Amino acid sequence: MLEQYFRLKELNTNVRQEVVAGITTFLTMAYIIFVNPAILSEAGMDYGAVFVATCLAAAVGCFIMGLAANYPIALAPGMGLNAFFTYTVVLTEGYSWQSALGAVFFSGCLFVLLSLFKVREWIINAIPQPLKLGIAAGIGLFLALVGLKSAGIIVDNPATLVGLGDITGLQAGLAVLGFFLIIGMAARGMRGAVMIGILVITGLGLAFGDIEYKGIVSAPPSIIPTFMQLDIAGAFNVGMLSVIFAFLFVDLFDTSGTLIAVAQRAKLLDEQGRLPRLSRALLADSTASIAGSVLGTSTTTSYVESTAGVAVGGRSGLTAVVTGLLFIAAILFSPLAGMVPAYATAGALVYVAVLMLAQLAHLHWDDLTEAVPAVVVLVMMPFTFSIAHGIAFGFISFVGVKVLSGRAGEVSPVVWALAALFALKFAFGV
Repeated sequence: MLEQYFRLKELNTNVRQEVVAGITTFLTMAYIIFVNPAILSEAGMDYGAVFVATCLAAAVGCFIMGLAANYPIALAPGMGLNAFFTYTVVLTEGYSWQSALGAVFFSGCLFVLLSLFKVREWIINAIPQPLKLGIAAGIGLFLALVGLKSAGIIVDNPATLVGLGDITGLQAGLAVLGFFLIIGMAARGMRGAVMIGILVITGLGLAFGDIEYKGIVSAPPSIIPTFMQLDIAGAFNVGMLSVIFAFLFVDLFDTSGTLIAVAQRAKLLDEQGRLPRLSRALLADSTASIAGSVLGTSTTTSYVESTAGVAVGGRSGLTAVVTGLLFIAAILFSPLAGMVPAYATAGALVYVAVLMLAQLAHLHWDDLTEAVPAVVVLVMMPFTFSIAHGIAFGFISFVGVKVLSGRAGEVSPVVWALAALFALKFAFGV
């Protein structure tokens, strides 16, 4: 049955190979079950409920991707999008987390419509490549700042705005050690390096008496505090339009880039370099985001860590289904997730930042009209502590640089429109 449904022979794979690939993918991205609750709980959400919602949303996304699109691509609440949810939408702009979940719901609905009417390709092609690269790298730097701040390595300073914290302290020291452990294991090609690093630092925190032992396995915590708590009416606020757009925009490019990257690695693209069943894959991503908002977590998206499973032979949707089953099994480990401190995940955030900053290698640095907008995004995201503001300044700067350089013809109508909307937003404070 599995052979026929997932077309394993046609894809030159087998059940054993797919199961191994699914386990490998899970190990490389399981860190999200620790990191996501830690970030969203700062927005006032219940840690245990978010933990369960994270696992369930990931499982739903993996199942839809595997069963409907038959791709070895796993999904989970996205890094960067969860930070935007907490630090920008809730803590900076002052919206409730319930309204933020409503915005996630609407962005998912819009993504469904874009996928059904095949508008996605048109939008992707209209956005300049330097802005795509700058957004990916900017989110990475933003995550690095969040990680360093949570570990106490970077602190606020009234004289210089930011400063170096007490790096001789236990928590900062363990965070630094965790980062180097992850780098060392990843450089050696170890699967699950990020998750292992988080668990090792958590174990050391226990050994030094900095963490209270709560057990490893137990009955799952209640999801009731976040289930169906999204505020649909609150998301209709005019000011939330930019938030909904930011969720949609980041997820749009994150998903598209991940799908192409994983498909290239698995040699699943057709002769024209296109991805078959693309609409099904995009629908899997968007419907998973809708389900995640109902369960109580930020936007669910495709994970580039899926390439780890592809590297060991994953070729079909069975890989994604196995990963989803493991996310469900992980719900039983809620006491372990509850013990993981912020400094244990700090190294993981900085490591993810390194991977995302690598996108800048593809930037045309010798062309200032290409490099400057990307750098503006890269700088403004962490320094304004807002992914949305970084994206906005990037579009405005792209139009400004191109026009003043006498190359206004290179600006597409879509970019003109978005830049104008962002400028109006800043001008009138909406």
